[in-house]
Amino acid sequence: MSINSIENATKYSTELDKMFAQKSATGFFADNALATKFVGAKTVIIPDVDFQGLADYDRDTGFTRGAITVSNTSYTMAMDRARSLQIDREDMTETGVANLAGKILGEYVRTKVVPECDAYVLSKLAGLAVTRSNTVDGDTKKPFEALCQLINEVQSVAGYDEELVAFVDSYMFAALQNSAEISKMITVSDFKQGDISLKVKSINGVAIIPVVSERMKTAYVFNNEGAGGFIPGDNAREIYMLVCPKRSAHLVKKTENMRIFTPEQNIDADAYKFDYRIYYDVFVNKSGLDAIWAWVSPAVSITAQPEDTEVFEGEIDGSLTVAAQSEGELTYQWYSCNENGSYPVKVAGANTDTLTIPTDLEAGNYHYFVKVIVDGIAGVNSKVATVTVA
Repeated sequence: MSINSIENATKYSTELDKMFAQKSATGFFADNALATKFVGAKTVIIPDVDFQGLADYDRDTGFTRGAITVSNTSYTMAMDRARSLQIDREDMTETGVANLAGKILGEYVRTKVVPECDAYVLSKLAGLAVTRSNTVDGDTKKPFEALCQLINEVQSVAGYDEELVAFVDSYMFAALQNSAEISKMITVSDFKQGDISLKVKSINGVAIIPVVSERMKTAYVFNNEGAGGFIPGDNAREIYMLVCPKRSAHLVKKTENMRIFTPEQNIDADAYKFDYRIYYDVFVNKSGLDAIWAWVSPAVSITAQPEDTEVFEGEIDGSLTVAAQSEGELTYQWYSCNENGSYPVKVAGANTDTLTIPTDLEAGNYHYFVKVIVDGIAGVNSKVATVTVA
């Protein structure tokens, strides 16, 4: 039994691209990349067009000659990400190969690929806004005012006929919906994303796109080893809101065709092997650099990390402490976890800068970290501290 690798690889690639466009919060930026041109493995050219303004018409000499400047700017793509997935032959039946593979690959794109791409695109756009000082200082208790200010700043640069989008952190989106000023202004409108038409909430014609907090940071580390994926970078700040013209950025996505190997072709295991690769980056034309504005959380600096400690079973008397500073109001929440910081569980009542080590722990190693929260929304995690109970 074999699977038609070439035909199915093409079908899977097409369907996964459709899922990316449907599930990604930033996927519509790919619609702006039609004028791009690949000139090498990592280089793409995006044209910038500039005109001279009108001049007086002279009845003797006629028209004043004007220049059209087309500057083809080269950009280097940075994100070349991939993963090889295997499905054991015994997990698939003669008739279930395509269905199970499609479900697994679709779930992989939805849960791993899309979140990472959104996080990268939004962090890069927000980082650009911060670098160019295109930011506002809003009040978390008055999110509607901050949104209006962001929209005004963008329109003052891009004009009032540009279609705008506002990416809003999930916590701030909830605050917006509970805002008395906005309750009667929210409407539902069509939002075009590739070949897909979505229904989104909008305010005064500006599409509001809520994004989960894990994708709304100003910096990330994209892991290359182990489980891969991405985590917030050091000193990453929360993106409360980001407003820009819909066509301000170019998401250049060059997805390689899906490679599929049958168990007969797979020399490593008796399994179907699926190689997925996505090669992408997001770029902003020079003319649109100041049309991207953001509201980000105050910076949080952890000045003293919780340290590893050793206590003795039956005589546990110790604590973990963190020290942090920020212009915003700080609160704390401690978590138990594994040694890598995964699978966190809140420690009930541990809401200060000091965690009293539970006295009922048995011999072994236990791991904790604290989330330092600013304004009750944005958070920065401390390093993981190990408590050894001897």
